[in-house]
Amino acid sequence: METSSPLLNTIKPKPLARADKHIWGIFIALCLISVIELYSASSREVASSSIGVVGPILRHLMMLGAGALLTWFIARRHYSDVVIFTVVFSVISAVAMIYVMFCGNYVNGARRSFSLLGIGVFPAEMVKISAVLLIALVMSLNQDKKNGGITLTGVMWSGVIIIFFSGLLIEQGLTNTLLLLAITYSMMVISGVRWRHMFAMTGFFLLCGLIFGLYLYFTEVRGSIAADASQNVELTEGAEKTGGSRIATWMARVERHNDDKRPKWELEPTGINRQEVLSYWAQAHGGIHGVGPGNSREAARLPLAFSDYIFAIVVEELGLIGGIAVVVLYLWLLARAAGIASRCSITYPALIGMGMAVMIAFQALFHIAIVTGIFPVSGQPLPLISKGGTSIIVTCIAFGIMLSVSRTATRTGNKKQDISEEKAALPEQLREENSMQL
Repeated sequence: METSSPLLNTIKPKPLARADKHIWGIFIALCLISVIELYSASSREVASSSIGVVGPILRHLMMLGAGALLTWFIARRHYSDVVIFTVVFSVISAVAMIYVMFCGNYVNGARRSFSLLGIGVFPAEMVKISAVLLIALVMSLNQDKKNGGITLTGVMWSGVIIIFFSGLLIEQGLTNTLLLLAITYSMMVISGVRWRHMFAMTGFFLLCGLIFGLYLYFTEVRGSIAADASQNVELTEGAEKTGGSRIATWMARVERHNDDKRPKWELEPTGINRQEVLSYWAQAHGGIHGVGPGNSREAARLPLAFSDYIFAIVVEELGLIGGIAVVVLYLWLLARAAGIASRCSITYPALIGMGMAVMIAFQALFHIAIVTGIFPVSGQPLPLISKGGTSIIVTCIAFGIMLSVSRTATRTGNKKQDISEEKAALPEQLREENSMQL
């Protein structure tokens, strides 16, 4: 007689295959590009401190090494372990984010981090992966057995999760909130959420956004937009601001992005637009083939070249060809994850695998759109390439989860015994057959 499995079952089916070689290959390729480009992009950091020429790259190598070990460890685990990890990590992320909102360190005009054993921790990166994992779990627990897709209850709970985490992220920057919404809608489409439910959720999001926008306007902006914007538009790493309105910053950036219709390369750098103009010059300098690794001209002048603007250095040194290759790597990851998800017999591993790939790919596309001038200026690291401890660790966790799914999730068409063993490792509520729209 079958009994319900606990949240985390100790019985694990035997792995049916090795971890996906394509995903491992993309991971290694991004790490190599990161090491090469960070060496050039860190020249400004070296010039402004006493840490030595090789200090930044050694720290980055140590972080990538730790991240690679974490990826390997997670890849060796069964994907059912992600269930308990989701709950624990989400609670830690939310608590850390709430702490930062009130007591965090100011970075680039907002409270963004706190120090742990001398290391800066940015909970916003943790919140993004927590939200995606929670949505995947909620959607998997609320499968519509009769009509397929996700039940209305699952859609409603997903909306509540997004509103909660968006509220935590909004002070960090509007881009993080928009990124989270883009990931959520993608997962809803893939998982088969009905259009009427999706439209209803959109109305709910718009209402919450309107309420929050009015709150910000009447508590922060009222009568001080112009003065505040002049102080907040651009702050380099390490700059501190102990107050001010974030909505004024967003409005100023959007207005500047829309008003100036001149070609990007014809703009003159000022105190306000210096970062984006220098990034455009770097990309134009690279041309088709690039100037070669280590030969960047703008890395020494471009603020945040090693993080928020590293794609500009990639294009300058590797050219248009190298920039396209980086984009292809992220899209290849997304396509590979979709192929694996489409062959999973159970919904949960398919959703968490796709959720991780969508998160990485969308964050990369947001970064590239900002650096190339398609989106207004904002801060968004390029996954696994930009410098940043928390961002690298979170991205490595996402890669590890995808590799775990590729290694331990039963493929459609395998023996019934294998599928039964896989289901036995999961809580009963997560054993629904894969109905994703892939």
